[in-house]
Amino acid sequence: MSDLAVRVEQLSKCYRLGATHASDGSLAGALSQGLRRLVGRRPGVAGPTGNTLWALRDVSFEIKKGEVFGVIGTNGSGKSTLLKILSRVTEPTTGRATIHGRFCGLLEVGTGFHPELTGRDNVFMSGAILGMKRQEIARKFDEIVAFAEVEQFIDTPVKHYSSGMYVRLGFSVLAHMDPDILIVDEVLAVGDVRFQKKCMGKMEDVGQHGRTVILVSHDMPAITRMCSRAILLNKGEVVQAGAAHDVVNHYLHAGHIQPSTEWPDPAQAPGNDVVRLRAVRVKTEAGRVADRFDIRRPIDLEVEFDVLKAGHIFVPVFNLYNEEDVTVFIAHDRDPAWQRTPRAAGRYVSTARIPGNFLAEGMMTVASIMMTEDPFRLHLHAPRVIGFRVDDSGDGDSARGDFHGRWPGVVRPLLEWRTQFESA
Repeated sequence: MSDLAVRVEQLSKCYRLGATHASDGSLAGALSQGLRRLVGRRPGVAGPTGNTLWALRDVSFEIKKGEVFGVIGTNGSGKSTLLKILSRVTEPTTGRATIHGRFCGLLEVGTGFHPELTGRDNVFMSGAILGMKRQEIARKFDEIVAFAEVEQFIDTPVKHYSSGMYVRLGFSVLAHMDPDILIVDEVLAVGDVRFQKKCMGKMEDVGQHGRTVILVSHDMPAITRMCSRAILLNKGEVVQAGAAHDVVNHYLHAGHIQPSTEWPDPAQAPGNDVVRLRAVRVKTEAGRVADRFDIRRPIDLEVEFDVLKAGHIFVPVFNLYNEEDVTVFIAHDRDPAWQRTPRAAGRYVSTARIPGNFLAEGMMTVASIMMTEDPFRLHLHAPRVIGFRVDDSGDGDSARGDFHGRWPGVVRPLLEWRTQFESA
């Protein structure tokens, strides 16, 4: 028996620009086309240019059963078109998508809701539209309402609900179905921050119970946290596929982050008439600029700057961020030679060493800051000015040891362990 939940083979979808009345493969498009035939109008006539747009082109990938799989890309990259094809809302122009098992697409929160009906009635009606049997809805009703936090208003028409109450109830109905494959399109952005976290927890729970989840989102931390693998779409084509954190790194940092940034022209450098940056670099312990580091080896962050006016007590600062845009640490220069010491005018190079076996795997970005502490004054802030990647070889000599699974966490220190033993 195949362990595949989804197989997509050379999937393409073409739209004719200007063909405003053509069927797009959906039920609505087909009905519209049929009505226009009845009134004697020709469907599918292209506009003056007859241009075509390939929303997807030769997209192929496979998803295993029980896997949480991410799909990312900018607006217009083809994500929504892909989900519509997988959900059987529209048909591909060429290629095919094979789905093994019962699936549910969370493409729109509040599917089937009627404003004049109560929350209770809408739960049953929406659930039925989505393929749930009445007995199944009744069995899960209390759980659905409790998750949505609308118990007090469940017998009130939803037209009186706030937007937050509406989307919470809609998401809860969708999330409590029991499909083999769950397709989720940006619904984790519904509600307030607290409810978003609750949605994330629910989706993680679905994935941990062996169901397949396809998650489409602009929330990169959600992708790296929940997904094992992902694809990156750009202009309808797959440009990157693989481990979720690698795909997210490619999306966020490709062509933007480099291990060294220099300002040959001081007038263009970050700073003011007192101090200016000249360069920020990341180096190996041997002094070589590099963009990839073994997790076990030290990493040097270097800032080069010019003090233009003497007499200020400057404090160089590095802010380090991981690939989920979480602050790993903030480091202030505490070199005893310069702490609380006014600096003379001239060129300075300060280096902060990150010990080996401290950072976690993944892409790191660095912001460079220059300030005075007493009184406080921020002289310059160069955000995300350099970046580098930390790799764990997995050969058993790091904190990972012989464990090969996903290892979350902001840092991954190799701690000193001591164990006492007494024989029985």
